[in-house]
Amino acid sequence: MSPHLIQSLLESLSETLIMVGASSLLATVFGVPLGVLLLVTGKGQILERPLFNKVAGAIVNATRSTPFIILMVAIIPLTRLIVGTSIGTAAATVPLVIAAVPFVARLVEASLREVDTGLVEAAQAMGASPGQIITKVMLPEAMPGITAGLTITVVSLIGYSAMAGAVGGGGLGDLGIRYGYQRFQAEVMVAVVVVLIALVTVVQAAGDRLATRLNKRVVRQGPRL
Repeated sequence: MSPHLIQSLLESLSETLIMVGASSLLATVFGVPLGVLLLVTGKGQILERPLFNKVAGAIVNATRSTPFIILMVAIIPLTRLIVGTSIGTAAATVPLVIAAVPFVARLVEASLREVDTGLVEAAQAMGASPGQIITKVMLPEAMPGITAGLTITVVSLIGYSAMAGAVGGGGLGDLGIRYGYQRFQAEVMVAVVVVLIALVTVVQAAGDRLATRLNKRVVRQGPRL
């Protein structure tokens, strides 16, 4: 590849890292609390709220059922309202966050369901408040599963960010489409795919290692109230 294409590849990689990093952070900030609420407000849980649980669950399911490419187009007015444009890295981050939040929420909810109910009941018997049960029993016990779920989310966001290039979202997907597909420069497409594979491999390996370390820590220390 020419020096110009190598420079473009590096700039696109930087845009992809910004999109994925920002959307992963925001998806975690909003998705983890939402996942906790989906669980604890369910039937028979410590903060049972059937109406809230049904409404929140319906919204989450509706968002998750919408294909990402359609979601990107459908929320263009909202994207313009938030970041002032519908093209570029910042604009692509908005639909990435909206798509990832319900995904994270369901993964967190599933991880929390794996927590031994005996631990929750023991904490209740000791007089722990719902907040203490969530922060000192449920979340620490579910942390390995939550970490694995967040790793899956980041990997999915890398794929979504490449898809965002089809509608002017920038990043590696945009570079691959502009040069690899529209200008028939196969070497650019191959380079983009190789970089994406390397990126996913690094993220998955780091996430697996962190989840394993957290799992050993929970087993060794156990929950503390």
